[in-house]
Amino acid sequence: MLKTVQDTLKRPLQDLRISVTDRCNFRCEYCMPAEVFGPDHSFLPKDQVLTFEEIERLAALFADLGVKKIRLTGGEPLLRRDISELINKLINIEGISDIGLTTNGIFLPKQAPALFTAGLRRLNISLDALNDDIFKKMNGRGVSSKAVLKGIDTALQMGFDIKVNMVVQKGMNEQEILPMAKYFRDMGVTLRFIEFMDVGNSNGWNLDKVVSKKEIFQMLSKEFELIAVDASYYGEVAKRYKYKEKDAEIGFITSVSESFCSSCTRARISADGKLFTCLFASKGYDLKSYLRNGSTDDTIKNEIISIWNHRSDRYSDLRTNKQLGTKDKIEMSYIGG
Repeated sequence: MLKTVQDTLKRPLQDLRISVTDRCNFRCEYCMPAEVFGPDHSFLPKDQVLTFEEIERLAALFADLGVKKIRLTGGEPLLRRDISELINKLINIEGISDIGLTTNGIFLPKQAPALFTAGLRRLNISLDALNDDIFKKMNGRGVSSKAVLKGIDTALQMGFDIKVNMVVQKGMNEQEILPMAKYFRDMGVTLRFIEFMDVGNSNGWNLDKVVSKKEIFQMLSKEFELIAVDASYYGEVAKRYKYKEKDAEIGFITSVSESFCSSCTRARISADGKLFTCLFASKGYDLKSYLRNGSTDDTIKNEIISIWNHRSDRYSDLRTNKQLGTKDKIEMSYIGG
């Protein structure tokens, strides 16, 4: 194990998010709007996507550099064939203490058993509304919320630790905040409210569509007594609260209203093997070519160290301070959430 790798702002490299595919069966407006990602959209060709062996090798190298947590993302990661095989590989990497996966939940009724057997225990499941009409509009495919709830129920029965993620957009689903809170509070499942973010350039983001943590908290406080929970580790993104009368939590991802750039410890690998040092990045660094041209592990690790040592990203800080202007950004479906 090398000494802790830090960037220019002294932020350590601790978390790795790996996108296993840029494809998804949903067309959520805040991620893959159908008018942009239509029938003729060109996704990555198969030979450009990292193999499981390449992902395993990269993950092991990042673990040598201090990464402890891995999250598999997409696109929709459960579209990647035999994803449980990859999980089994990652589980056995020395130094990795936590592996999670983010999914829309549709495929869990079929895939949850294999995922659990492979060693996965944590799932983040996206659900933006209980109301069918609202959810069908938001996912862009007319899929019922009942299909996601079935996936959640299946995963709970298997023994998974689950967090439900709700992206809140003004004029779209803010009326679902209380119904979602009550539903998952009664289930004992953590619900996290995510402020609508300007990831990429195709989701029609503007500040007027953001429902802030403060607004959501005020709405919830009229119905529930909430108690703040201390962060459980350095770099934890969610601001957490628990219900006084129930054994359940809620959390807030406040990238817009309360930036957490100062403690960001996350690196991201795209499905085609590019390293991104920020969710709002404009460019990535090609690691796939190193994997495929015979480079040694030390060569690849030195490249990762150099990239992280020069990292200075603090997009949300600058957005909050209105210093950004126009900036081209990688789409969320490509880089992973």
